[in-house]
Amino acid sequence: MSASAGTTINSPRTFSPRQDQILDAAQICFVRNGYNRSTMQDIAKEAAMSSPNIYRYFVSKEAVLVSIADREKQRADDRIWRFEAVGDKYSALMRIIEYYQFDVTREHATLRLEIWSEATRNPEVDAIVREREKSGRDWLANAVASIATSPDCDPHSLFEAISALLKGIIVCRALFDDYNVGPAVAQLHALIEAGLAGRMPEVPRRTRSVDG
Repeated sequence: MSASAGTTINSPRTFSPRQDQILDAAQICFVRNGYNRSTMQDIAKEAAMSSPNIYRYFVSKEAVLVSIADREKQRADDRIWRFEAVGDKYSALMRIIEYYQFDVTREHATLRLEIWSEATRNPEVDAIVREREKSGRDWLANAVASIATSPDCDPHSLFEAISALLKGIIVCRALFDDYNVGPAVAQLHALIEAGLAGRMPEVPRRTRSVDG
């Protein structure tokens, strides 16, 4: 059964304590075994509940993953709001970088990879991932426009560069338990300062091959 047949994603969506418990258990299973190898029975066991009972809350494993992706997006939106509430947009941007540097665990990074992988096959997960990307792009474009130190600053190009580096941090955290995030964070800080000053690196042109 598809997720669309059993769950409707509204934003923001609220989850009951029991649903949150199941989603937490599912995250553990997906990180440990992978989404495809995990079953609803595995999730029920991790959540300390009977297999039939879990279907009262989610109609399928697919519906569980869609809900996890939706909850992750809501938490990301809430995190940005909290960062901005305690300071200006520049400090909020720096807090986001610190979050990726210190707070993203290997388990969380692995879960993100599972979500991204399923987004290539599941339209509902894909829609949530794309909406999260759009929210981040819109927020950063607004933030950069308000703190830019040069009229040559290009907020959208800066977002694409920052986003690629942040995603790279997630991938490396998931793949390598000894990953040193320091060099990537240094690149992020340098990129942000250059972008705000309108000094984004130029995209190199493709050179013609000898045979071409």
